[in-house]
Amino acid sequence: MLLLLPPSETKRPGGEPGTRLTLSTLRYPTLTAARRATLDAVTALAQDHEAAVTALKLGVRQHHEVAKNRVLESSELLPAAERYTGVLYDALDAASLPAPAREHLGRNVVIHSAVLGPIGALDAIPDYRLSHDSRLPGMRLKAIWADAAAEALAAESGLVLDARSRGYAALGPVPHGVWLEVVAESADGRRRALNHFNKHAKGELARVYALSGERPQTVAELVEWGAAHGFRLEAGPASPAETRRITLVTG
Repeated sequence: MLLLLPPSETKRPGGEPGTRLTLSTLRYPTLTAARRATLDAVTALAQDHEAAVTALKLGVRQHHEVAKNRVLESSELLPAAERYTGVLYDALDAASLPAPAREHLGRNVVIHSAVLGPIGALDAIPDYRLSHDSRLPGMRLKAIWADAAAEALAAESGLVLDARSRGYAALGPVPHGVWLEVVAESADGRRRALNHFNKHAKGELARVYALSGERPQTVAELVEWGAAHGFRLEAGPASPAETRRITLVTG
């Protein structure tokens, strides 16, 4: 199973001394041209501070983030799963995983960056500021990424569990993917969608997946895997008219 995760707006600063971004080392080398186009556009935009603040929708306390984009290809790197912070990535806590689990994470988890597209969870990336809905001058991120990323992800065989947000899923649709939704169920059986705990549940799922070292190959196997590891997963009906869903139910 390939697990697709969204990125995070918040990121850990700094990186490993002496490291610099090398596009050829990232997962999905067919995306190099799209990555180059996006990097060039983001870097150029960052030269105009006010325009960048507007395009990136930055609040007053976030204006300093523009500077990150000026040095995207000369700043130090961290593994993507350690670069991103916030609720999901705090729950994943990739840095604390033992070596076999990190290896499993690197092989079987992909994170969808707005600036680099889908990347391996352990691919080394710089600190940056760009979201799926950011506006680059004369360029739409969906136009750059949707077809290229979809083609790269379509080459993945087996089960693809899509835990991205809708905004990032639109930058690289996976027709054969299974959409993950997270809901909370109350004592009376009512269900509601989650926000904060949605992200936490996805982070926990990713961590346990890495630690398990297992790779479910079908939806049925995933449901069984979830039950064995403390997750209540429910498969939705298969329908040619819509993406198949699997629901993670929390109490």
